[in-house]
Amino acid sequence: MAERATADIKVSSEDPKKKQEEEEKKATEKKAGPSKANGDKKDEEEELSEEDAQLKSELEMLVERLKEPNTELYRPALETLRTLIRTSTSSMTSVPKPLKFLHPHYPELQKLFDSWPPTEDKSLFADILSVLAMTYSDTQPRGTLRYRLLSASFLPASTTIPEPGSWGHEYVRHLAAELGEEYTIRQEGEDAVAPPPTADGAEAARPEPVKIPGTIEDLRALALECAKFFLSHNAEPDAVDLFVELEMVDRIAGLVDINTFGRVCTYMDRCVTLLPPPDDVTFLRTIHKVYLQFSKFPEALSIAVLLNDAELIRQDFDASGNPTMRRQLAFLLARAQIPLEWLQPPASEDADAEAELPEDVIECLSNTHLSRFFKEFGKEVGVAEPKSLEDVYKSHLENTRAGISANVDSARGNLAGTFVNAFVNAGFGNDKLMVEAEEGNSWVYKNKDHGMMSAAASLGLSLLWDTDIGLSHIDKYTYSSEEHIKAGALLATGLLNAGVRTEADAALALLGDYVTNPSLSLKTASIVGLGLAYAGSHREDLLSLLLPAVADETTSMEVAALSALSLGFVFVGSGNGEITSTILQTLMEREDKALGDKWGRFLALGLALLFVGLQDASDATLETLKAIEHPISKQAQILVEVCSFAATGNVLRVQRLLHLCGEHLEAVKEKEEADKEDKKEEKKEDEQKPDDTFQSFAVLGVAMIAMGEEIGSEMSMRQFNHLMHYGDAIIRKSVPLALGLISASNPQLPVLDTLSKYSHDNDLQVALNAIFAMGLVGAGTNNARLAQMLRQLAGYYYKEPDCLFVVRIAQGLVHMGKGTIGLNPFFSDRNIMSRPAIAGLLTTIMAFTDAKAFILDRYHWMLYYLVTAMYPRFLITLNESLESLPVTVRVGQAVDVVGQAGKPRTISGFQTHQTPVRLGTTERAELATEEYISYAHVLEGFAILQKNPGYEKEEAMQL
Repeated sequence: MAERATADIKVSSEDPKKKQEEEEKKATEKKAGPSKANGDKKDEEEELSEEDAQLKSELEMLVERLKEPNTELYRPALETLRTLIRTSTSSMTSVPKPLKFLHPHYPELQKLFDSWPPTEDKSLFADILSVLAMTYSDTQPRGTLRYRLLSASFLPASTTIPEPGSWGHEYVRHLAAELGEEYTIRQEGEDAVAPPPTADGAEAARPEPVKIPGTIEDLRALALECAKFFLSHNAEPDAVDLFVELEMVDRIAGLVDINTFGRVCTYMDRCVTLLPPPDDVTFLRTIHKVYLQFSKFPEALSIAVLLNDAELIRQDFDASGNPTMRRQLAFLLARAQIPLEWLQPPASEDADAEAELPEDVIECLSNTHLSRFFKEFGKEVGVAEPKSLEDVYKSHLENTRAGISANVDSARGNLAGTFVNAFVNAGFGNDKLMVEAEEGNSWVYKNKDHGMMSAAASLGLSLLWDTDIGLSHIDKYTYSSEEHIKAGALLATGLLNAGVRTEADAALALLGDYVTNPSLSLKTASIVGLGLAYAGSHREDLLSLLLPAVADETTSMEVAALSALSLGFVFVGSGNGEITSTILQTLMEREDKALGDKWGRFLALGLALLFVGLQDASDATLETLKAIEHPISKQAQILVEVCSFAATGNVLRVQRLLHLCGEHLEAVKEKEEADKEDKKEEKKEDEQKPDDTFQSFAVLGVAMIAMGEEIGSEMSMRQFNHLMHYGDAIIRKSVPLALGLISASNPQLPVLDTLSKYSHDNDLQVALNAIFAMGLVGAGTNNARLAQMLRQLAGYYYKEPDCLFVVRIAQGLVHMGKGTIGLNPFFSDRNIMSRPAIAGLLTTIMAFTDAKAFILDRYHWMLYYLVTAMYPRFLITLNESLESLPVTVRVGQAVDVVGQAGKPRTISGFQTHQTPVRLGTTERAELATEEYISYAHVLEGFAILQKNPGYEKEEAMQL
């Protein structure tokens, strides 16, 4: 204690002394302020190296010379100044020495410049001031641009000012930034931007803003010079950004060359999703123009497909004179399911239009090679053998407790087996249950009623794309006395022809007669079959068959809705006016009771599918829908808007949909606070509960709009998490479906974990939809983690027949095509969206928005709508005679290399394989050697290769 007290006394005794010393020191510094400041200045000068001091004195001497009355001294002084500024070098982090030393002289040089008469010397002076203005850009904005334009105005017409690139990269970047700023201000009609405030909050002192001379065309001419410099110095993104700011992006086509066009186009392509309409279309048309300029036909055609422009697609398809290239383009169009009629010349040009296309090209366009190559691919990767149900279920690994038998309806179990068998063996045409079953021992007879229909229809999935053999297998069931089996055979015919066109046109010939059949089962099966067989074909002859059923008020809502839906599939993304007006008329004229039917949503969906990807073209339809007073109007509006902006990433539309998702919660609060007195009144209000189905579609809509773009998808997943926490029951059961839609055939761990959590939810509807979504996310991937999760769920829900049924279906989806067929609607390096695929996915998912009324009732065959989204996820390389050509390729995760310098690798973590190979949704392939050159711009699906003529020479030189 004594020691502590002594220490305290010591400190307190020292404190006043210290304080006095500090005060004396401050007073001394204050007195000696000016002299000390001069001393610091001298020290700073002394710190300059001899070379720097010499440069500084030389620059000051040149400035003094410009002030002298002798005008003959001006030119040499300015030339010397220009040389010193240009030749000065500095590190990347410091200001060049001449600019640093001339900074204090800038205001007096400005005054001097204003006093000079307009001559060539003044032009050079302005050019130098333009460079010096970079150091004053905070207080005198856009000085660099002002003096640059003044410099040009003082020169005679015959002479031109040196290019901006002669002052270096930083100067051009500075100039480009000021060009964009000035252009924006001129467009808004302002003259100057207010200067930034100083540290004390007051406005920075500067001369009055002077209006920058020149017109908008002068700004654009200068932008062209800057862009030329950027393009020649590997700064393609800067050139594009500058042109975007000055609204002249179409002019970049005239500046690119063989070395720069690729980088410019890939950067512009990546920007498209971030642009509002109509800028996105302008970008795409500019990219298209550049690709055609350099004869990059596959790239140009893929842009034309993105634009959905029939005239452009036909021109691109006809542009190449090389027959092999035309076959490669035909494969691309077949994958996108572009109508064949779009490729025919107009009837006025040639009456016999079809003769124009060679037979081999028509075969490629019609997808007739798909089945043969897919089966060969199955043999190569070792999955040709049929899989049994037990191979998929692996029941011995399920965690069911010993001694407790599963309480499952055998008919329901057999029905699940029907779908699993169909999905797992899809396309191979050799499953044991249906195709190769002994006569009279077919799996069909192990089902009952509507189960027979799904079982017979599963033949179409097993024999998918194989129109030659498939029809003979299905034919025997069309003569069955059992109505459901006959209906299933009709549906199988439609499934078999999905995505494949044949000269015989068997689907229309076999199904057309049944559209007016009095039997409901046969009628609906033929209508649905026609929709699936001709999805995306825009076949006019189907209008007269299906449209009357939509318009006729006496037909049941089920037939009218399915007819509208099939027309939506056939004319997906066409905006067909006749169908639109007929469906709108039906929505207006039908009774409220009919519109309130569960099938009403599919009538609205049929209308929405017509506008897939058409964006603002749906505005008139949306306005008409607002006039309908029934709740179906709101559902239809959301569906039409969502389909119109599918995969655009449009943020404003997503915000609007999220707002709709939160609407009902507020209404409920107001309702609870309002009438609490009368119980009877409350009961009546409950009975008249507002229709909230539209909220379900709004949740799916968020996924539909965000799905085309990676960042948007990630952001939407976060929103789904919020909706799951705070949403109403209708919203909660829709969130898992939205997750399944946004990452179809793309099993990312965060999504799988989220869905796994939802699959154990207290609300069985949420759990059911989460299980189905797990199937969608893992579709065709054979994902081992997901397969294990589903096996655990099969054990968990062994007492819940509905959930177990959906678990089995999810297992079938995960092993779809034995791991070779995916459901992702995007292809060509995930750049192009398949419209029929979107239609198939959305229809199936919408059936799950009320699973009890559709999938778990007698309409389980609606699962077959997925067929339009099913496509093999392979790479098959062919020679010029369209025969399989095994080559070595590297397959790895796709890497975004847009805007990166040099030639970075486009894949990471790759493995080397020999074709044919399986490709995941986010994987990319590239040729391992330069022995062959690909006609396709993306190694995916069918790629035709040609021998590289220079390869052998290179090899010989190396030896």
